[in-house]
Amino acid sequence: MQSKNYPKHYCGVFGIFGHPNAAELTYYGLYALQHRGQESAGIVTCHDGKFYKHHGMGLVPQIFDPKILHELHGERAIGHTRYSTTGASSLRNAQPLTVDCMRGQIAVAHNGNLTNAAVLRDELENRGLVFQTTVDSEIIIMMLAQPTLGHVQNTIVQTLRRIEGAYSLVIMTEKEMIGARDPHGFRPLSIGRTDNGAWVLSSETTAFDLIHAVFVRDVEPGEVVIINEKGLTSIQAFPEHSKRALCVFEYVYFARPDSVIQGHTVYEVRKEMGRQLAREHKVKADLVIPVPDSGVCAAMGYSEESGIPYEMAFIRNHYVGRSFLAPTQLIRDFNVRVKLNLIASLVKDKRVVIVDDSIVRGTTARSRVKTLKDAGAAEVHVAVSCPPHMHPCVYGIDFPDRTKLMAANNTVDEIRKYLNADSLHYLSPEGMVKATGQDKSAFCMACYDGKYPVPFDPLLDKSIIERRKRLTQTLGEAAARENEQFKLLKVT
Repeated sequence: MQSKNYPKHYCGVFGIFGHPNAAELTYYGLYALQHRGQESAGIVTCHDGKFYKHHGMGLVPQIFDPKILHELHGERAIGHTRYSTTGASSLRNAQPLTVDCMRGQIAVAHNGNLTNAAVLRDELENRGLVFQTTVDSEIIIMMLAQPTLGHVQNTIVQTLRRIEGAYSLVIMTEKEMIGARDPHGFRPLSIGRTDNGAWVLSSETTAFDLIHAVFVRDVEPGEVVIINEKGLTSIQAFPEHSKRALCVFEYVYFARPDSVIQGHTVYEVRKEMGRQLAREHKVKADLVIPVPDSGVCAAMGYSEESGIPYEMAFIRNHYVGRSFLAPTQLIRDFNVRVKLNLIASLVKDKRVVIVDDSIVRGTTARSRVKTLKDAGAAEVHVAVSCPPHMHPCVYGIDFPDRTKLMAANNTVDEIRKYLNADSLHYLSPEGMVKATGQDKSAFCMACYDGKYPVPFDPLLDKSIIERRKRLTQTLGEAAARENEQFKLLKVT
C-alpha cells in the first residue's frame, strides 16, 4: 500500500470483447492495472443478454478466485480497479456500476473525475432518479440510461457532451462494448487485439503484454469507439475541440514504467527526467540512490548523466500491508523502516543524492533523510524528478488541498531545512516537459502551475456528493420540523 504522504492512484479500466475466457483475461488485465487502485475491484460479464458480476474490497487476487471467475459467463467483460477520488471507499461504490433500464442493461467503468458532478446529480434527483452510490460515475450511467435528454433522443455522444472534467470510460451493453475519452484526454485509454481477434480496451498498454494482446492504437481525446460483432467503429464526439491536456503525472508517477503512453515508453521518459535533473542541478556526491520503486528510473538517468555511481541502498519490502498497532513513536518508526530498509554500509561516510519522483507533504522524505544520516552518510542531497506540487488536482488524483501541500506553503529552502537535507533540487517544468519529447500544450500541469483546463467548483473534493447529500437531508429534516410546528400553530 502506498504511504499517505504520496499522491493516491486513481483507477484502472479494462474491457474485452469476443474471447471465450473474457472473465479470466479481465482478471489478468486488472492485475496488471492494480497499481492504479487498491481499494476495490469488480468484473461484469455478458452472456446471451444477461449480466454476471462480482465486486469486492481489497486487491484483485483477494477478490477473485477460479470458482468466481468460472461463474462469470460470457465472451465479453469489463473490469475496474479503484482508488476513490469522488465518493467514499465502500463496497457500494465499487465499479463497474450496472443498471437495468428501458434501454437494456448497461455497465460502466470510469477512470477520472467529473467537475460538474454535483450539479448533474441535483438535476437528475430533481427529475426523480434515485442514486445508490456516492460516486460521480453513477451520474454517467444514469444519464446513459435516459432515452431522452433535453427533449431529444439521447445517444452516447449527447451524454458525453453533458459531463465535464476527466473521464476514460469502458461501457458494456447487451450487444456492444464502448470506449470513450474526454475531449482533453486527461486519462489514457488504449486499444489492443488478442491472437483470436478479440478487441481489448485498457487504461495502460502493460495489460496487453500480460494477456498477449497487441497494441493497436490509443483512443483519441474526445473519441468514442464502438465494438460489436461487426468490428470497431469510431465517432469523434467533440470534432471542434483541439485543446489537449493529458495528465503529465502519468509519466512522472502513476503509469507503470513498462507502459507506452502517446507513443512514449514511460520507463524512458522517467530516465530522461533523471538525466535532465542532473543537467539542471550539478551536485558533488559519491552515490546516487533511488527511493524504490517510484524513483528508480529517474535515479538511473541521474547517475548516467552525472557519472555518479548508482546503488540500490534502500531495499523495499513488497509484502507490507497496513499496520494494525497503535501509532506510538515505536510503531511509526517501524512503519517507515518496514517498507524500505537501508543497507547502511553503502552510505556510511558517503555524500549521497537520493532521488524520488515527488514530495507532497514531506514527512516521508524527511524520514528517508534521517535514516541516511543516522547510518552515517556525510551529506544527503534530495533530488526530485518533477517540479514542486503547488495546487490540488480536481481531475482524479487525490492530492491534498493547498494547506497540506508542502511546496504551496514553503519556499524550497524552507522545505530543505524541514527535510534536514544538505540541498534540495526539483526538476523544472520545462525540463519535465522536455523529457517527454512532446509539447507543453499536450499536457495538464495544473498541480504545478495552477492552470486548470476545465473550470470547477472550488469546493470540489472526493466527498462533495456526501456533503451535499448530508446538507439536503439536514434541510429536509428542518423543513419537516417547520411543517409540523406550523400544523401545531394552526390547531392552537
